Amino acid sequence: MEWLWLVAGTGWLLALTAFALARRGSRRLAQLTEQYWELKYEHGELKARVKAIAPTPEEVAASQPSVQQTFVPLSSIKRS
Repeated sequence: MEWLWLVAGTGWLLALTAFALARRGSRRLAQLTEQYWELKYEHGELKARVKAIAPTPEEVAASQPSVQQTFVPLSSIKRS
């Protein structure tokens, strides 16, 4: 009969240990998830700040008006 109590006690001890490890893992996962979203938000803010300070060449070209080039023959310049 003592053997059964030992098995039951060991089972309870293992169950409590597993429960404690699961809770710790859950808390760690929640912490990592929160850190991930904070980092993602900060990355977006920094990206916007860098874009405002130093726009890319494509953005600079898009903000400037387009230049129209036309062909002027040399013969028309000489006659004038």
